[in-house]
Amino acid sequence: MAEYEACILGLRLAIDINVQELPVIGDSDLLVNQVLGEWAMKNTTILPYLHCIQELIKRFTKIEFKHVPRIQNDFADVLATLSSMIQHPDKNFIDPIPIGIHKQPAYGDDVEKKIDGDPWFHDVKKYLERGEYPETATHTQKRTLRRLANHFFQRGRILYRRTPDLGLL
Repeated sequence: MAEYEACILGLRLAIDINVQELPVIGDSDLLVNQVLGEWAMKNTTILPYLHCIQELIKRFTKIEFKHVPRIQNDFADVLATLSSMIQHPDKNFIDPIPIGIHKQPAYGDDVEKKIDGDPWFHDVKKYLERGEYPETATHTQKRTLRRLANHFFQRGRILYRRTPDLGLL
């Protein structure tokens, strides 16, 4: 999404300063090929961004998208650095694009407290201390809890997260 938002911001800036012909050089193979229609769009959450770019493209008399591999992207890096220094006359942000795709319900809990009043890490801590699962846990929930517990260890009453370099958080 960040790649698409950066592209949209750049296109809008070019439109605002009346650019008619524009070469777009990017190191995102995915973005360039999706905009050119060579690759299919699998992630439907990015689809509104693609539609926005396609609408903005219509405002140019000539526009060309070119992919530059990251190894050879010195020019793209310089352009990105320069574009980050330019202040847009009216605003330097992109308006949010509303996304309304709901294929299945989304569930969310408060990060600090669960519905039962315990903190989010209560079940992990209980599993590490006593090897016990919540009473109503299904097989899948038990497996998930075991996998989650592998990322933590307990020293005294404090729960620590394991890191790849064995450092502590």
